Amino acid sequence: MTLLGRCPIRFIRCFSLCVVLALLTCTAWSTDKKAAAPAKSAPAPKAAAPAAHSAPGGAAGGAHGASTAGHSTTTTTHGPTTGGSASHGPTTAGSGHTTTTTSGHTTTTGGASAAGHTTTSGAGHTTTGAGAGASHGAAAGGTATHGAAGAGAAGHGATGATAGAGHAGKVATGHTVSQTKNGGTVTRRQDGKVASLHDPKRGMDVHRGLNGNRRVVTERADHSRVYSERGGHGYVQHPYSYHGHEYARRSYYYHGAYYHRYYGRYGYRGMYVNPYYPSYYYRPAFYGWAYNPWATPVAYGWGWGGSPWLGFYGGFFTPYPVYASPALWLTDYMIANSLQAAYQARVEAQQNQALSNPTPLTPDTKNLIAEEVRRQIALENSEAQAGSTAEPDPASSSIQRVLTDGIQHVFVAGQDIDVVDGSGAECAISQGDALQLAAQNAPDATSVNMVVLASKGGRECPRGDSVAVTLEELQDMQNHMRETIDQGMADLQKKQGQGGLPALPASASAPPTESVMALNAPPPPPESEVATQLKDQSKEADAAEKEAAGDTAAAPASSGEPPTVGLGQTPDQVIGALGKPKNIVDLGNKKIFVYPDMKITFNGGKVTDIK
Repeated sequence: MTLLGRCPIRFIRCFSLCVVLALLTCTAWSTDKKAAAPAKSAPAPKAAAPAAHSAPGGAAGGAHGASTAGHSTTTTTHGPTTGGSASHGPTTAGSGHTTTTTSGHTTTTGGASAAGHTTTSGAGHTTTGAGAGASHGAAAGGTATHGAAGAGAAGHGATGATAGAGHAGKVATGHTVSQTKNGGTVTRRQDGKVASLHDPKRGMDVHRGLNGNRRVVTERADHSRVYSERGGHGYVQHPYSYHGHEYARRSYYYHGAYYHRYYGRYGYRGMYVNPYYPSYYYRPAFYGWAYNPWATPVAYGWGWGGSPWLGFYGGFFTPYPVYASPALWLTDYMIANSLQAAYQARVEAQQNQALSNPTPLTPDTKNLIAEEVRRQIALENSEAQAGSTAEPDPASSSIQRVLTDGIQHVFVAGQDIDVVDGSGAECAISQGDALQLAAQNAPDATSVNMVVLASKGGRECPRGDSVAVTLEELQDMQNHMRETIDQGMADLQKKQGQGGLPALPASASAPPTESVMALNAPPPPPESEVATQLKDQSKEADAAEKEAAGDTAAAPASSGEPPTVGLGQTPDQVIGALGKPKNIVDLGNKKIFVYPDMKITFNGGKVTDIK
């Protein structure tokens, strides 16, 4: 009886043990299976349209969770907030899943959603393709001639730089491309002067801008880079790794100032771009204060009165009389910084001629820029909300977001570049010019079309011109805006409560926290080392240009094709095609160029009649 009584107990114990072991085995198998599944990459997260509203009480920065998939950091935040109000301001949907809103229907694919809720609107998908490299080499010593602008990226493009051909893979009408003995290329303008040089032996690209500046980039196999301009300005880039991902610290040397900034390295459309990442992040409450309108508009005295740069650009830029929001203040801050740099460059180049027929930054254009400023604040807020140890999502922080969210983004140029317009003519974009993404761009193109909203006249692209800009140049424009906005936000926090600026709430007054990219970067090189590298590169570029001139001395100065002049062209474009006119009849807004065999009439700076 006792033995029979013990059997059921032993059986139950054995059965229970088997069940536990089975459950542990299943759990371990499931865990291994999940760990082995690679995280899916998603199209660039799309920024939701921020809609501010107030709620009673509450702590600052109501963040609704974060989700991480591989290298992508997903942040969904219902902030930023200021003081005691919970503001549904900047919101970004993260990678790992894609939410697309079309005609009121929402579809989520590719992974679990983050805590809280994510709302996304705009373009529904991203297509990433390899950029076709349109190599335009000729036989050794020969010359390849290009007429109208063609599509494709130059086969040798300087990764992440803008010193190469500078024409988004397009060669302007009348330009010639010759191959050097060492396998490089030299592009000449119609007047025979060198526009760009690629030297594969040195890994160097040189570009002579329409503004007279020379940009030189040397890219090394380890992704280090030296970038130099006229006057010994430029930066030295050193790559480093953090959590298996590549970043770069650039040590800048400009006008006697030495400073550092940080960038990612992100593969997109068959090339690499370098999105900017902040050195510091603020508290959510500060981003909310910087994003949302102030209670009442404020007048602010910038102290620019009597400044030479403002007098020079007075017909191009007019500050707001009052500021209803930090975004408007930051817009004027960014434009002013760009124009001050542009003016300093003109002084160093001894370019004293006045602006010719500028098309100014109108209030409408400046308001578009202010909206872009708010988007960039929202983006930085989402990066900050991801946490102090999280890395930014490059798909979200780079131009991938810009090109896939269905918004015609507006940019302020941060450096001078030469571009080719729809007619094949070469024209210039300079610091402080405003451009807007065209409505339609190919989903796998390595350059994009942009429309000029404001320019300074002369050899610059006129307002309304559609020009081709490389992805690297577009990334540089976004970087410039983010970098300058960061400088402006630092000034706002420092100057809050002074000069008419509203005071910060206590929750927004905390100092910023250093980002993981800055914390984990190796020590920077000494300032003297950077200055020496920039100087040495300038000398090496001199030698490269001298060698190339000897190699291609027999190259023809022009394509041999008849020059083309058409309606809508600017005076500089006509002079570039036909040379200087015999006589000029100046009737104010109307001008007539008199050539031996024709008369060309301009109205408002555009060709309106040819006889």
